Amino acid sequence: MAELGTDPEEAPDKSVTASSPVRSYGNIPVSKLKSLKPRLPALASRFASQASTETISKSRSRDESLHYRKWYKTARWQQLRMEVLTRDKFTCQMVGCGKVTGKTSQLVCDHIQPHRGNERLFWDVSNLQCLCKPCHDRLKQRQEQSSLHTRGVWD
Repeated sequence: MAELGTDPEEAPDKSVTASSPVRSYGNIPVSKLKSLKPRLPALASRFASQASTETISKSRSRDESLHYRKWYKTARWQQLRMEVLTRDKFTCQMVGCGKVTGKTSQLVCDHIQPHRGNERLFWDVSNLQCLCKPCHDRLKQRQEQSSLHTRGVWD
């Protein structure tokens, strides 16, 4: 394959003078070639979609194996969740945090005592508290996991 502008079969470009060389590929000046769009974003999106597909698959299998996961998708739960967030004034109840936000997507209605499928504990409003997402995802989950590993079961 010939390098740019060095093909001996190439017809000379009449607009090119010795003082202003124009690089070309075949008979096409490089300036006329359209630049290629980067391909990495497409590659990244393929991997991301594969990862999200795997996540969805895991979530579905977890929902099917744990009967109580369906309770979170009910109108009753949504209403109870909003009641708890309102009661707690959209304020994280974790000691030392106290974050206030009106963005309900950033708040979690958390079970103080893990219900582990116990319907009475699941729906008990006195067993629910408002936590900000970082506190729930980091601190509360760590507490529950350590409790599970040290005792073998949650209280």
